[in-house]
Amino acid sequence: MICAEGFEPVRDAFEANFVDPGELGAAVAVVVDGRPVVDLWGGLADAHTERAWAEDTPVLVYSATKGPTATCALLLWERGLLDLDAPVAQVWPEFAAGGKEAITTRHLLTHQAGLPIFDEPITFTECHDPDLVASRLAAQAPHWEPGTAHGYHPLTWGWLVGEVVRRVSGRSVGAMVAAELAGPLGLDLWVGLPPEREASVARLAPGRLDLAAMSPDDPGLTFVAAIMDIESLTFRAFANPPGQLDVESFNAPELHQAEWPAANGIATARALATFYGELALDRILSSKTLDEASRSQVSGPDKVLAVDTSFGLGYSLHSVMSAHEASGAFGHEGAGGSVAFADRSRGVGFAYVMNQLTATLGADRRARRLVEAVYSCL
Repeated sequence: MICAEGFEPVRDAFEANFVDPGELGAAVAVVVDGRPVVDLWGGLADAHTERAWAEDTPVLVYSATKGPTATCALLLWERGLLDLDAPVAQVWPEFAAGGKEAITTRHLLTHQAGLPIFDEPITFTECHDPDLVASRLAAQAPHWEPGTAHGYHPLTWGWLVGEVVRRVSGRSVGAMVAAELAGPLGLDLWVGLPPEREASVARLAPGRLDLAAMSPDDPGLTFVAAIMDIESLTFRAFANPPGQLDVESFNAPELHQAEWPAANGIATARALATFYGELALDRILSSKTLDEASRSQVSGPDKVLAVDTSFGLGYSLHSVMSAHEASGAFGHEGAGGSVAFADRSRGVGFAYVMNQLTATLGADRRARRLVEAVYSCL
């Protein structure tokens, strides 16, 4: 384990999380100017077998997957292979159906395309077939005029952006993550897990409500009210495919080994912190690319999450990462509490992952406690 001198408050915060609200298993990692200063793990990777969380234990990080996926698209943009402001239909002709001929990749990356849900019922097994998913989404019509509003696309975002990546590069997001990010940097990071690594993956535990983290004006309460309305885009986004809120669906090896570029990334905290640490130093993408990608492209009322959100080019700008003078920070949170981000102003890459999910919107107080500790040390 690593806890560099001066970063003891992060270790204290990590240990405190196991007491209140109570972790099952977790890891936190921090990289500053390319140097690991925190790399801690503890608890159980699997409560059923009492397998301990190890140095190389990876875990499914839900929407924290979106950061590496966005980076794949941005690499293609930076290399001049992808025009973010050209119609998607130029590289994916079938996508023009249903009045979508003017939708651009920028619209996809910023959740403005109006395609946050599958209109027709779809199963988890069908979602493992990228050709089937692409054809379903290509046939749909937008739920609002693209470019006029934004609404979080929990799952469809990954297949929309992923299909553009596949059409332009000839590679899936998972293959591109392996070749361009995980391989060169030596990261335990996958979108599409190799079967031989399945036994090492932490087992997710069902979400619990952390009442101590919620106030009467907590945005999570607004989200809960919206998701209870079966006619809302919120409900429909999280109810199809059915089982999205069932943790066992995301413990299935079949899902781990498929590619859901918005939601089934599997990684260690060390891998995500290293990835964002490299981004923070402009080593993966150029400073010019990141200046645009980390700039707020959309902000305000979110038509799906029913709260205010802010996004850059695929990166989230509205969660725990925006606190403590980290105004230029960008990354993504994942359902249940995980979060990973870069702060270019401080040269920081941060990641927190865990297997005890909590029923909060975005990063929860465990992550906030850790981020506050990190910034107190910088």
